[in-house]
Formats: sequence, structure tokens, C-alpha cells
Amino acid sequence: MPATPDIRIAREGSEWAHEAAAFVHAVSDEAIAARGRCLLALSGGSTPKILYQTLASPEWNKRFNWSHIFFLFGDERCVPPHHPQSNFAMAQSALFQPLGIHPNHVYRMNGELPDPLAAAQDYEQTLRQLTQCVAPDMPRLDLILLGLGDDGHTASLFPGTAALRDSTRAVAVGQAPTGITSRLTLTLDVINRATVVLFLVSGMGKASIVRAILEPRSEADRIFPASRVAPAEGRLIWMLDDSAAGQLTVRY
Repeated sequence: MPATPDIRIAREGSEWAHEAAAFVHAVSDEAIAARGRCLLALSGGSTPKILYQTLASPEWNKRFNWSHIFFLFGDERCVPPHHPQSNFAMAQSALFQPLGIHPNHVYRMNGELPDPLAAAQDYEQTLRQLTQCVAPDMPRLDLILLGLGDDGHTASLFPGTAALRDSTRAVAVGQAPTGITSRLTLTLDVINRATVVLFLVSGMGKASIVRAILEPRSEADRIFPASRVAPAEGRLIWMLDDSAAGQLTVRY
């Protein structure tokens, strides 16, 4: 049975960020205790950036066993790693550099390669080697962080795109409708294989899409890519601030 979402709501700002940091800390410690390491896939975006800055703060940075945590990415734009819209560049400045994370603990998607399909295949091979997972089985990560777009997309899985329907690959080429259109993304089969999936959503602008996904009122509300995130054996957590949860009718 797919996981039932565990919905957690905190006040905006520091309370939300500290609750998210505490959750990531607990999951990473569980993974390290069970398997000797934690494989953590990061998300891009302004909300995850707040979490990363909190993790790197004096209050939190000494609590983690960073030497046993390995960082991956859920998606990436097809840009060089120093590009201002690169998810890696954001994580590098907000998390890796402040913490002094060793480069061999970071597995970035090579978005700068001229052939996005080759880059996707490259990253799938990295995942399979890291997890010792042979196709057709899908790699299992300990924790995948996800954001949520206004159109209901997550990672770089956009409505109506081929990547959203891809059930054979672990990493696919995604197509965004605007901005830097060419992307690399984990597929739903990998996301839904994770031990823990954590959605990080904040702000009033996300309230209507959060309501549509978590409290669907029609079949139209069930078609969003984020609605299809439902780990078969893992845990699914939605960490919202008050504003993002503002249109929910059920008390959590």
C-alpha cells in the first residue's frame, strides 16, 4: 500500500526551518545506524535553501554526522555548475561550502553536458554503482527532498511530459514549460522507492496547489505530478508552514 502522507505544519520562519532540520537529522541518524551511511537527494528552490542555511548554522551543523552523509540531487537544469540557476550552485553556497563537505561526498548531475540524455544515463549509472542496484530494479535512497511548483510539478517532473511517464529509467530528461527548459530529473519510480520522501513547501502562493494535492475534490485534482508521489514501502512527509497550509480544511 502506498504511504499515507504525514502532514506537519509549523509557523513561518525559524520554527518551520528548525522542525525540518530536526526531521532531516533524525532520518540521517536512522539511516547511518541501519546502513552505515545516509544517501540524501537535495532539491532546488528558495524553500529548501532556507533548510540548507539552517543545517549549516551553528545551532545545527555540529549535530550531524556529515562524514557519513552523501549528497545527490533530485533534479538539475541543463546548465554549468556555476550557473546562477544551478541547483548544485545553490547547494554549494548554502550548504556544502559552509559545512566544508568533502567533494567526494557530493554527486551532482552534470547538466553542462551537451547531450542531456547522456547526462541522465551517466547519473543513473552513478546511482546504480552507489547503491549496487542492477536494472530493472530501481535504486533506493534514504531521503529525497522535494519542492512543489505552482503547476503541481515536483523535481523536474512537469504535467504532461514524457519524464513523468517514464517507468524504465531511474533518471530522465525533463522539459519545463518556461525558463531553462531542458532538465535532468529522478523518475517517479526512484522517488517512490525511497525510504523517506520529504516535501518542503512554504508561502501563501502554494496554498491552493497544496490543498488540491492533499485534499483533492475532483479527478482533476489528482493529475498533478506531486500527487503521484506515494512511496510503496517508505514514509511520505509534507512539511508546511502556516501559509502553505492555509487552505487545508482538516486539522493536522
